[in-house]
Amino acid sequence: MATKHDWTKEEILEIYNKPLMELLYEAATIHRQNHDPNTVQVSTLLSIKTGGCPEDCGYCPQAARYHTDLEGNDLMSVNQVKAQALRAKAAGSSRVCMGAAWRNVKDGEEFDDVLEMVRTINKLEMEVCCTLGMLTENQAQRLAEAGLYAYNHNLDTSEDYYKEVISTRGFDDRLKTIDNVRKTNVTVCSGGIIGMGESAEDRAGMLVALSTLNPQPESVPINALVPVEGTPMEEQEPVSIWEMVRMVATARIVMPETQVRLSAGRTQMSREGQAMCFFAGANSIFAGDKLLTTPNPDVNEDMEMFKALGLNPQKAFEKKEQPKSVDAEHSQFQNLGEKPKWSRPGHKIERNLQAQEKRKTKA
Repeated sequence: MATKHDWTKEEILEIYNKPLMELLYEAATIHRQNHDPNTVQVSTLLSIKTGGCPEDCGYCPQAARYHTDLEGNDLMSVNQVKAQALRAKAAGSSRVCMGAAWRNVKDGEEFDDVLEMVRTINKLEMEVCCTLGMLTENQAQRLAEAGLYAYNHNLDTSEDYYKEVISTRGFDDRLKTIDNVRKTNVTVCSGGIIGMGESAEDRAGMLVALSTLNPQPESVPINALVPVEGTPMEEQEPVSIWEMVRMVATARIVMPETQVRLSAGRTQMSREGQAMCFFAGANSIFAGDKLLTTPNPDVNEDMEMFKALGLNPQKAFEKKEQPKSVDAEHSQFQNLGEKPKWSRPGHKIERNLQAQEKRKTKA
């Protein structure tokens, strides 16, 4: 059956709102047609540069404008990253995802270091993913040449609700970055967060934006907001497990070949709740005690859960062959010193402004 790329919000809402048992059955059936139901891809997320981000994302403790008691750090060294990657591999991860709290990639020494990190991890026979903010086509080509397997750039939410969450970057820039990645052989990882005060219509809207991409993203993270004190969303009520199950199942139905990633918020979920998400079509998780800055179940807990459920970690490069790494001295794509004009919509979001004021008061 061909993948459908013209989903409408109404069609997706109809799926999302089905009686739960019917929704689960349909999602589980589609999951089994496209994936091994007993295999789950395990990634480790590593914050290679933490805090100090200039953006105003309402959910994020790494935004410099909010007071969250987060300890920032400069860019890690290549050796530090290699040591963490080896630890992750020994614990059962097949992928390392490196995140830097940047608005966008800037050509220069730090980006050169990240390219070396990509080469180093790829040579360890692990899939490498990066999430570094917006990037140009040339920067995407340089990452691909270094051996990058996947690039993560979340849409976060629907285009309509996006302006209630972020005022410092535009939704179109997210799509442009994904388009730049698509001009290379790097796979796309893009999803979003539920529990930010959005409606079911907004959740469907986000899935429309993702599912109508052609090709659809190879990986779609579904995050549950983890409210952090000091951020504009610190008082949001956590989403229920039923909402997560519905979102995972709907994502599985509209993006049958995608790996649906059960991401942030797992510490609030019971093993039974996570098992329902796996049944509904989630087949990827992040392991390790932190997701950038938010708590995550310990890797040993995850392996115990896998054992209880009869799940096996997916091997590296099972879905797509390992990219080759070109050493820096043989690179065809050079530092162009680009200074692209990414948009700054600049509208005002009241709760974001209130959180900034609170920071000034505390300071």
